Amino acid sequence: MKAWEDGASPGITMDLLTPNLADITPEGLSLTGDVTGDEIGLTREDTILSGPLAVGLDLTKVENTVCLTGVVEGTAVRECVRCLKDFEEPVAFSLRVVFEPEPKAKPKAGPPAAKRVDARKKQPEPVEAEAEETADEIYHYQGDHLDLAPMLREQVILSAPMHPLCKDDCAGLCAHCGKDLNEGLCRCPVEPASNPFHVLRGLKTEPK
Repeated sequence: MKAWEDGASPGITMDLLTPNLADITPEGLSLTGDVTGDEIGLTREDTILSGPLAVGLDLTKVENTVCLTGVVEGTAVRECVRCLKDFEEPVAFSLRVVFEPEPKAKPKAGPPAAKRVDARKKQPEPVEAEAEETADEIYHYQGDHLDLAPMLREQVILSAPMHPLCKDDCAGLCAHCGKDLNEGLCRCPVEPASNPFHVLRGLKTEPK
């Protein structure tokens, strides 16, 4: 990650989410700054942030393709799936994406002209070329600026865990009274674990 000797430039920080393509020199462009959830379009249904996100980005350009790498760090407020309490969790992930120009819409073509095919000649079946897999996610841009807010919003949402836990050994809530078992046991009777072999034993003892 490239660093600025005298800290982040105010102008560069201001244009963190909308960098100008002309500013990406052959040596690249480094951007650092803080962004809030509102600035990148996050809603409460997406992710709740506790404070701004610290963002550091490096951009390089090859013709009209822009490669972006960087890191994002911050703190999010999650709801534990077991005890349903809110807790703060660090957010930290790396970025590796590519921005390409928005493809132009192709004009609608008319119906294809009928071709005469000689049935005596067997046509070779076309071989479909497999698309090359790439680790970079592709986004598109229009005009002479990049809009990084939608990309950052999506990456923050994707970084959220599927089953957030306040701690690995969270005891959760009692299924009967709803007490938080992390604070101690409740007074509900302990149900014995069901044993499927009890049914088989009962069948054997029944008189024929």
